[in-house]
Formats: sequence, C-alpha cells, structure tokens
Amino acid sequence: MRDVMLYLTLVLNVTSMFGLIAGILMHSGRGGGLSDMFGGGGGAALGSTAAERNLNRITFVLSLIWIFSLVGVSFLLERV
Repeated sequence: MRDVMLYLTLVLNVTSMFGLIAGILMHSGRGGGLSDMFGGGGGAALGSTAAERNLNRITFVLSLIWIFSLVGVSFLLERV
C-alpha cells in the first residue's frame, strides 16, 4: 500500500512540476506574455487581463500541489 501511495504521489509531483513550468513560461516578462500571445497587447499597460489573473491563480495552485506532494514524497520515502 505504501508503494502505491509513493508512486501516485510521484506522478502527482512530476505532473504538477511540468504544469508549473508551462505556467511560468506563459507569464509575461516585461511585455505582454499570455495576453500579447493572443492579440490583447493593447491593454497591457493598463493592468493585468483576466487571462493573466487566471494564469496567476492556476500557477499558484500548481505550486501548492507541487510543494505538498514534495512533502508527501519525503514522508513516504522515510524508512523508520
């Protein structure tokens, strides 16, 4: 049972890691980012768009999943 939980947690960890990498790469640097990619660069100076706000939320949730799964893997790998 412990091995099954370890493998499920590892799959969750790796999946959230790749999602986190993709989310960070889609964020805007100095310019537009996701909003410029789809043609919404005109309002980039006014503030973040709905797509950027949603991307921030998704990236935040993925980072929490990654951190908690990392802690879970460390607990499951401990041999007491």
